[in-house]
Amino acid sequence: MSRARWEHRSVVAQHEAQTIAYPSPGARPRRGMDVIPPHVIVLFGATGDLSRRKLLPGLAHLALSALAPDIQVIGTSLEDLTEDEFRNFAKDAITEFSHHPLTEEHWTSFAERLTYIPQSAGPKGLGKLVRVAEEKFGGPVGRLHYLSVPPIAAPKVINTLREADLVERSRVVMEKPFGTDLKSAITLNDQVHETFKERQIFRIDHFLGKEAALNILAFRFANGLFEPIWNRNFIDHVQIDIPETLGLDKRANFYEVTGAYKDMVVTHLFQVLAFVAMEPPTALEPRAISEEKNKVFRSMLPLDPREVVRGQYTGYREEDGVARDSDTETFIALKCGIDNWRWAGVPFYCRTGKRMAEGLRIISIAFKEAPKSMFPAGSGVGSSGPDHLTFDLADEAKVSLSFYGKRPGPGMKLDKLSMQFSTHETDRVGEILEAYERLILDAMRDDHTLFTTAEGIESLWERSEPLLKDPSPVRPYAPGSWGPNSIHQLVAPHAWRLPFERVWRAKK
Repeated sequence: MSRARWEHRSVVAQHEAQTIAYPSPGARPRRGMDVIPPHVIVLFGATGDLSRRKLLPGLAHLALSALAPDIQVIGTSLEDLTEDEFRNFAKDAITEFSHHPLTEEHWTSFAERLTYIPQSAGPKGLGKLVRVAEEKFGGPVGRLHYLSVPPIAAPKVINTLREADLVERSRVVMEKPFGTDLKSAITLNDQVHETFKERQIFRIDHFLGKEAALNILAFRFANGLFEPIWNRNFIDHVQIDIPETLGLDKRANFYEVTGAYKDMVVTHLFQVLAFVAMEPPTALEPRAISEEKNKVFRSMLPLDPREVVRGQYTGYREEDGVARDSDTETFIALKCGIDNWRWAGVPFYCRTGKRMAEGLRIISIAFKEAPKSMFPAGSGVGSSGPDHLTFDLADEAKVSLSFYGKRPGPGMKLDKLSMQFSTHETDRVGEILEAYERLILDAMRDDHTLFTTAEGIESLWERSEPLLKDPSPVRPYAPGSWGPNSIHQLVAPHAWRLPFERVWRAKK
């Protein structure tokens, strides 16, 4: 995008940061945090799969914990449900998917905070219900609108909020993907900015809300051991690998127009890549971190379709809702580069796909091998590849550092060893938040640290244009495999970190 576009946005953002404020009446202190006012949360797409699996269970946990302020939740969707029917839907969802089981007393307490209105009631009906909920707090409160809807439906929801006069004192959380290419992202950003200021918009990527993603920042910038070697002189390559065992899960209509690249890479893998590659921010605060992430995106080289492998699992075209001649990829692996001083010449490999051998989420930093080995042939050095620092983005937030060490006994035989850490081994495991819980809480706090910006999103779509205009051919792969065979040529002379040569240490 043009320099003028970004300079204009920077000035607007600085102005908004000074002018947008939220009321404090009725606010209650949170444990170890700042004070957040009561909030009315409007959940669009309240009967959808994301709401059922993540949002309703997460909101229930926040509502009943000491972490969040007092909240009232208003669900809305195309489903013509009564309030009792929606509460039953929510109770079933929480029972099935919550990591924090509710007692009947807890459920009753949350149900009192839960109401519903179908979208057929229109903006007037929604606005009236929000104001009724606000009156329960006895004064003005914060408003959080969560858009768990496809990108194509977002402008209509934004219009509804404007017509319902629900823009003031509001923040809006928008789900991925944010657009499907550069043109659509710019259009969507412009449409949203007609109603909401950039400071009010929270573009969510739940991967950045994971404990392990935050641990990347801690590892890099709090330890003198790692930051000095976090550059092209010591790092050989980086892998971000997120295979999934799940299939479409009744999302064919969404997936057919999205595919693995738009669904996962732009919105998840590249966001995590920015945490790995960013320069030290001037402070651990939203504007400084966002600027360093955006510098990474601006430094990314345009994707070369010749360095991208697209795949489609056998049987995809027979799925309900999928075109019989579909060219949509259910798998993608790619090589990309960052053209700056720190990372010049270091390849970043990204891989993700459906119906694969295992469901894992790792970031693996491969260090350069010693320039010359003094160890004799057959000692084992180099036989298991380079040393790796691996972050597991699963809920347990594991970290592993692998290295060569001497095998006990006579002679000089070396084995690959590892040091491992998991947050579940600490005495504070009960304080771990689910990613959506953390991000909803951050949005209520007006904390943009873990959210993406208009500039960042548009930069990534701009780097994606060569691939979107001239996609590489789709290659078949067997369900339960690691993708098409050509992925090995893509990563050569390196090897994919998954499948692991060892298992994570089990908690004792």
